[in-house]
Amino acid sequence: METANFPRREREKARQRREMMSVALELFSQRGYHNVSMNEIAQKSEFAVGTLYKFFKSKEDLYKTLMLDLANRFQSELREALGAGDDEIVKLQNWVRVGGEIFRANLPAIRLFFVEAQGVNFNLESRFNAELNGIHRKTVELLTKVFAAGMRKNRFQKIADPTLLAVALDSITRAAHFLWLESPDQFPYPENPEEILNILFKGLVVP
Repeated sequence: METANFPRREREKARQRREMMSVALELFSQRGYHNVSMNEIAQKSEFAVGTLYKFFKSKEDLYKTLMLDLANRFQSELREALGAGDDEIVKLQNWVRVGGEIFRANLPAIRLFFVEAQGVNFNLESRFNAELNGIHRKTVELLTKVFAAGMRKNRFQKIADPTLLAVALDSITRAAHFLWLESPDQFPYPENPEEILNILFKGLVVP
């Protein structure tokens, strides 16, 4: 969020919030959500614990705010990638490339989310999960528009519904990321976007 034009008091509050969230991410990533206390977060970020509670009502609230903030930032970067250029193929190349860059640049946060999602006692039907799903749906909707535009321009064959193609590309990309994360030697990171896009672009069956 751009804060340069905010009053000084609001800029200071935004800075404090960022520092607290940065420290929380560091500690959660190193030791796990359940092994970190609000007192430790406050101490490491050099704020009184009461100040921390002014920003976040609980540790769970801090965790959820952190994850939603990251998800919104990731979605914004992907939206910008899809908006670059006029050619739909270039847009998809940008999307795959930037998605990979986001994944690699934020491994601690991504590991944290998927580790804690397995065992943390958050309600799976909570507003938090609904918000995360909503952010992800926005990304799929953006991809859908690119595929639909490519079909209108005869850049893509009309082999499936644009939404289905968007979901397929999103799923293939994320699967490639996690294969690399789990076993980087066996599944090297796909540096070239074409390695992923060709799964859709080239097809599997030999004519």
